[in-house]
Amino acid sequence: MFPAECRFTKDHEWIRDDGGQHTVGITAFAAEQLGDVTYVELPEPGSRLSAGDTAASVESVKAASDVYAPAGGEVCEVNEALDGKPELVNQDPYGEGWFFKLSDVDADELEQLMDAAAYEQFVGEHSE
Repeated sequence: MFPAECRFTKDHEWIRDDGGQHTVGITAFAAEQLGDVTYVELPEPGSRLSAGDTAASVESVKAASDVYAPAGGEVCEVNEALDGKPELVNQDPYGEGWFFKLSDVDADELEQLMDAAAYEQFVGEHSE
């Protein structure tokens, strides 16, 4: 159900190593809970984030929510497509709906995140 190559946070962000850069987004579960996404505010490229920092925000027909950095690193790219098409977050959360990419990520922080099986169990326990 959740991509095996991703690591997950309890706040429903995912991070994936894409060959030295790490792509970050929100999970399909989070996108479903939010409903139709109408706006995404992304971090500034070049900004430095620590794990747990507020990195972005997302607004939907149901709510506004912060997106947190799953690991520390430098924002090296943002998904500018979300400016004109925020619905990509709902349509393809692990593909075209990504939020930003980090470089210089601490591998130890990634190890502390949940793998797909652990995240699936977490969602099952917390979605009742």
